[in-house]
Amino acid sequence: MPASTILHHLERHAKEVGDRPALHDKLTGSWRTTSWREYNRLTRQAGRAMIALGLTEGSVVTILGANRPEWVISALGAMRIGGISAGIYTSCSSEEIGYIVSHSESPLLVVETIEQLGRVLEVWDQAPKLETIVLMEGAGEHDDPRVLSWSGFLARGDEVPATELDARLEGLRDDQVADFIYTSGTTGPPKAVMLTHENLLWTSTQLGNSVSLTNDEVALSYLPLSHIAEQTSSMSMALVFGYEVYFCHDGLQLADYLKEVRPTSFFGVPRVWERFEAGIRGQLSHATGAKAKIATQAQAVASEFIAEQNAGRQPSAALRAKYAVADKLVLSKIHKALGLDRCRVLVSGAAPIPSATLDFLASVGIPVTELYGQSEDAGPTTTNLPGANKFGTVGRALSGVEVKLAEDGEILVRGKNVFAGYYKNQAATDETLIDGWLYSGDLGKFDEDGYLSIIGRKKDIIITSGGKNIAPQNIEEALSTIDIVGTAVVIGEQQRFLIALLTLEPEAAGRFATEHELDRDALHEASAVRAHLEQLITMNVNPLMARVEHIRNFVILPHEFSTESGELTPTFKVKRNVVNEMYKDQIAATYEAGQIL
Repeated sequence: MPASTILHHLERHAKEVGDRPALHDKLTGSWRTTSWREYNRLTRQAGRAMIALGLTEGSVVTILGANRPEWVISALGAMRIGGISAGIYTSCSSEEIGYIVSHSESPLLVVETIEQLGRVLEVWDQAPKLETIVLMEGAGEHDDPRVLSWSGFLARGDEVPATELDARLEGLRDDQVADFIYTSGTTGPPKAVMLTHENLLWTSTQLGNSVSLTNDEVALSYLPLSHIAEQTSSMSMALVFGYEVYFCHDGLQLADYLKEVRPTSFFGVPRVWERFEAGIRGQLSHATGAKAKIATQAQAVASEFIAEQNAGRQPSAALRAKYAVADKLVLSKIHKALGLDRCRVLVSGAAPIPSATLDFLASVGIPVTELYGQSEDAGPTTTNLPGANKFGTVGRALSGVEVKLAEDGEILVRGKNVFAGYYKNQAATDETLIDGWLYSGDLGKFDEDGYLSIIGRKKDIIITSGGKNIAPQNIEEALSTIDIVGTAVVIGEQQRFLIALLTLEPEAAGRFATEHELDRDALHEASAVRAHLEQLITMNVNPLMARVEHIRNFVILPHEFSTESGELTPTFKVKRNVVNEMYKDQIAATYEAGQIL
């Protein structure tokens, strides 16, 4: 029996609802729409062009660019001919780009800009299998004969009969690798996660069904498409369910795009939700008198209302009436200002989010559900759902997925979402896939209702000089609930006590500077900031922890962590080894200063 893939869904939509809009972009300054029929035609033409360039089954097409139609068209063109798509983060250096193109043995690379092309040209000699580079539409042309314009690339497709393309599609197998997701490389060179056609289709179908997606959804694509979460939302699930995707080409313009698009579903990493929280708090702080009282009352009602919904209970008629008033006076205005007024599915994932942030967002009528997973199981392992949403947990196993804990608490996963292994890395594959189970590397615990909580990463466990094993994640989450803290990293390997590296959250820190008449650029050195943090760590953080887990001193860093400065991966995970090395002098000085808390 021929395979069923996300590409077959694309063909179906082109035939059944060909004139309906599928993709929207604003690359020319105003919105352009691509219909399902045209979307399908372009992926077919891209596939034919790839055949003309000599790509065969298993050939890897690497893609370097921001969120735009050419990204998904290139990826699907590769999958359609039995090839493999592999995304590269736009933040990657020349050396990182060279590594991925070389490691994947990619003969074809699609890039967005001339600047990105320049980065590739610097390392082309490191990728001997790379034969052709294609520039996306609008990038212009280049005099190197190995570099094709987008139109020139698509024109090559005319050399290949459509029947050959159709034969490639019908020859696809469920277990055939369709996609490489390169891990973010927190502990070394990135590994290529091999996802099959079955992984992509099955996972997208299960996840979409869990939240009752339809073809009337509207999604905003803004996170890097190299990330499994964005690929699932903007490509795989969109193809399965046939909904519209708007591309936000520049993540810095997310706030403006949200207000224009008004999506019906929205996936955000914790940093995005925390920025929303900071912005809303800032606006609410300006309210005084009667307005402040009304806002406070509305938040209390919303918290109670959403708590009832999260528990799967129908709010009482009296509570529904109160909520309607709160929504009219306060909540709906917040939702509209954010562009979330049509949103019914709000999800956080890719990293832990503080429970306090979820509590606050619920208090303004934004019930975010947290999801847990990894690239190795095509995105989702467990998820909270509307009507079954417990803050502080990452939900229950996705339907059809088995989740259990090893003796040491490691989370193990089995299902049709689990990957086929790491490309060209059998040793890592054998460590991660054992008897059909994915060993996630994460530590967790279940509550009595089957909701999973993440304790930390096995590799992140801190072993103190006293031999105590400490998972830093819960401590870092507690630290990040402090109003002016952005990112927290706990340090303590082979030390007598724990310390923390702290960055300041820009908006909250700015308000603190204004209230205390401080220089914003020197806040990290201000005694008032340090005293504020000392007080809140002592009162609100340390009492939650065992004594060995108490933070005894801390460093306030002068800037936020970022991918550009090297502390974060492209998916905003902290590179602990890099942070330890970058700030070794500050760490040493803090330990020399001793315990102050």
